[in-house]
Amino acid sequence: MLRPGLSMLWESSDAARELPERFGLDDLDTAGQWLAGVLAEHWGLRTTALTRLTLSDHNAIAWVSSDRGPVAVKFSAAAEHFARLAGTTQLLTHLATHGLPVAAPLPTRDGSTRVVADGPAGQLSLAVLPEVEGDWLDVADLRAVHAVGACLASLHHALGDVDPGDAPRPLRTRLAGWLDERDPGRAPAASARLAALLEGLPELEDSPQLIHGDYRAANLLMRDGTVAAVLDLDEARADHRIADLAQAGTYLATLFRDWGPTPAPAREALRAGYESVRRLSPAESAWLEALTLWMGIAAIPPGDDGRWSAAVPGPAAASSVV
Repeated sequence: MLRPGLSMLWESSDAARELPERFGLDDLDTAGQWLAGVLAEHWGLRTTALTRLTLSDHNAIAWVSSDRGPVAVKFSAAAEHFARLAGTTQLLTHLATHGLPVAAPLPTRDGSTRVVADGPAGQLSLAVLPEVEGDWLDVADLRAVHAVGACLASLHHALGDVDPGDAPRPLRTRLAGWLDERDPGRAPAASARLAALLEGLPELEDSPQLIHGDYRAANLLMRDGTVAAVLDLDEARADHRIADLAQAGTYLATLFRDWGPTPAPAREALRAGYESVRRLSPAESAWLEALTLWMGIAAIPPGDDGRWSAAVPGPAAASSVV
């Protein structure tokens, strides 16, 4: 878990300097006092301690002890995202009613799930969630990865009931455009194979729907081999379900400052878990191979030490099932 006190989630900046600059809060004590007032006014919560506060860009998560148990308070200073954040908070409530393992937001006194309150340096948007105990997913635990795959399929089923908003550009168009205009050329043989695969890909039968968009170890809490909570739907977007599965397989192993590729056995276990709930069609299987290759190539960073380039799937890797 994240360490107590004030910290940065993934940036190397000094959290003590960034807290007042980004949120107008002088220090941890000031943040605790401000949060205590907001939580009492809008949620009727009496707080006793602010134990951890972690910053990520213009967003923050505070872990607070209260008279209703430990809670996590997510707040943001990015006003341009307030409407989207309100939507994702409502989405958590929707998923909870479908029995998915998410932290359902605590309602305010007036029944809403998110509040925009005046902060020391401008408005902040807040939601309060129950704290969920668990450990980040370990991709070496293939039983746990299988459970994560099954959970993703169930998540897709529940998200299919939600209006996804604007449809994305067709997958074929996006992939072809990336090959033509954005491929940095770090794995030319793999890119050539991807171009060949693209020529023969069948049309997908399903329509884009809402997907998680950031399904990886940092957003998956596990307990006793099962998924205790799926976290952070702030990246939810409209796309094909197979794109979400491919993205999850590429980035499943990534944690905050530890960005390593997903080992092949974990990718296979993820797919097997997914297909234990929802079988892929032949067209989806073909697209999964191509999308996994595409995302693997795109993930290779400048100056790669060999880890990401070595993890680009071989000809049979993306299509094997355990």
